Amino acid sequence: MPDIVTITLNPALDVSTSADAVAPTDKVRCGAVRHDPGGGGINVARVVQTLGGRALAVFPAGGPTGAMIEDLLDGMDIPARKIPIGGVTRESFTIDERKSGLQYRFVMPGPELSPKERRACLDEIARAAEGARMAVLSGSLPPGVSPDFVQETADLATRVGARFVLDTSGEALRHVRSGAYLIKPSLRELREWLGRELRSEAEQVDGAYGLIARGVSEVMLVSLGAEGALLVTSQGYERLPAIDVPVCSAVGAGDSMVAAVCFGLVQGLDLRSAVRLGMAAGAATLMTPGTGLCRREDVERLYAQQTASATIAPLKAIPRS
Repeated sequence: MPDIVTITLNPALDVSTSADAVAPTDKVRCGAVRHDPGGGGINVARVVQTLGGRALAVFPAGGPTGAMIEDLLDGMDIPARKIPIGGVTRESFTIDERKSGLQYRFVMPGPELSPKERRACLDEIARAAEGARMAVLSGSLPPGVSPDFVQETADLATRVGARFVLDTSGEALRHVRSGAYLIKPSLRELREWLGRELRSEAEQVDGAYGLIARGVSEVMLVSLGAEGALLVTSQGYERLPAIDVPVCSAVGAGDSMVAAVCFGLVQGLDLRSAVRLGMAAGAATLMTPGTGLCRREDVERLYAQQTASATIAPLKAIPRS
C-alpha cells in the first residue's frame, strides 16, 4: 500500500503547445502538442513518483479523455483507481507564446457528478486511504459536488488514521472546519477565506494562526508566489524566501510543492525540512515548459542549496493581536 493517497475530484487531460503569437480572429499555428494527466491530486502523485516514492491516485473519470488519463498514468507506472462516471472528463489547454514569453491557460469546468457517483468517490477514497499515512485532496471540485465533500473527506481520513492534506480554493476551502493536518492556500485564497486584506506579514500570520487555533488544521503553509511562502504552526512561524530560478511555466508548481512536502514527511524529514523540499520542487517545476512537472535532479540540487549553507533558525513567535 502506498504511503500517500491522492484525491482528484476534477481531473483533466492537460494539453499544452506553443505558438509564435496568440492573436484574435487569426488562426494560431501551434507547435508540437504534449498530453499529460492533470488535476491537483494527479499532479501530486506524479511528483511523488518522480522523487522516488509511491502514491495511489484516486479520481473519477469518463469518456475518451478519462481513458487517456488512465493510460498515461499506467505508462508512468503510477498506481491509480478510477471511479467510472457518465460524463466526459475535461481538458485543460495551455499555450506558450514564444514572441512574448507569456503563457495562456484555458481551464474547463469539468463534468457534473451525480449523487451516486459522489458516493462512489467517497467509498473508493475510504478503501484507498485505509493504511495510508497521508491523504491529499488537491484541486477544484466539479459541478454538482457540494463543498461539504471536503469535510467529509477530512473526517474519513481521520477515521482511518491518515493525515489529511488539503489544497483547494473558493467555497471548498471555506467549508473545511476540522481534521486537516496541513492546508496550503495561496495568499489570495487565505484573504478570500477570512474576508480580510492581510496586508502585512503579521496580519497574514495572525490569520493563518487563527485557523489553527480554531482546530481547522495543525499546519498552514501559505504560498506567496514570487515572495516565497509562510509556514505557520501552533509553535510559531517562518517566512521562506522564493528560490530564484528561470521561469518557463507555473503549471503544477503548487501541486509539486504539496507533493514534496508529503514525500519528505513520509521519508522521515521534520516539517520544516519537508517544506524546504516542497519549495525546491515548486521552483523546479517553474523551470519546465508547458504542463511538465519537476525533474528529480533539479529538486535535489535546489534543496541542497537551501540546506547546505544555512542553519535553520528557531520559529518566530506568533504575534498576539
